[in-house]
Amino acid sequence: MRRIEEGSYILIVHEDRRYLKRVKRGELFSGRAGKLLYDDIIGKNFGFRHGEYLILEPSLEDLIMHGIKRETQIVYPKDSFYICLKLDLKNGSKLLEVGCGSGALTLVFSRVCGPDGRVVSLEKEERHYRNAKKNIDTFCELKNVDLVLGDLSQCKEDNFDASFIDVREPWLCMEEVWRLLRPCGIVGTIVPTANQISETLKSLQEGFADVEVVELLLRRYKTIPERVRPFDRMVAHTGYLIFAKKITR
Repeated sequence: MRRIEEGSYILIVHEDRRYLKRVKRGELFSGRAGKLLYDDIIGKNFGFRHGEYLILEPSLEDLIMHGIKRETQIVYPKDSFYICLKLDLKNGSKLLEVGCGSGALTLVFSRVCGPDGRVVSLEKEERHYRNAKKNIDTFCELKNVDLVLGDLSQCKEDNFDASFIDVREPWLCMEEVWRLLRPCGIVGTIVPTANQISETLKSLQEGFADVEVVELLLRRYKTIPERVRPFDRMVAHTGYLIFAKKITR
């Protein structure tokens, strides 16, 4: 059983609000339902009600959505785990990430590649690099991420199982990524607009095959048994996902 200790992250749920907090002795959380003294919950197992607050162990999704500091648009969980499936990532995979951003997707890659895998993540903007490093150092549970300040020219190895590109013009990276992938390695990218799809598809015409373009939409439902219906708002367009496999030229 996982117990709440000093320094643990907890997820506090009250009605439709969720708060990710780090437990420290002598401190408290104050919200709509009153005060929660952290000293009162240290030593307890996760998963209980304290007054009107529900105290849960945060999932990776909670850490991403409520914990990391964002300086860039992140890849949302509705896309990130599908990306891992399409890239065929598993424990032991070696992944090249081009464009780390705030590190949200990097955390997912780290978990899926597992303790025997590696994630080499490149970020050329120093400000984003510093923020991503802080997020990864804080929330990454495995020590399998090599975060590099720089672009593809800074990558000193090859034979990657897969690569994911999250930069403004991914088509400019495809030639170098093709060289760094192992035979039949998989490349993926995310772009927000349709014209970017066209440019990316052009860059995949030589050296890649089995090309796919998808868009994922997510609609949540209210969980009141007597009135089950969709929420009025949904997470619709976040980006177009493009995947392809390396072939011999």
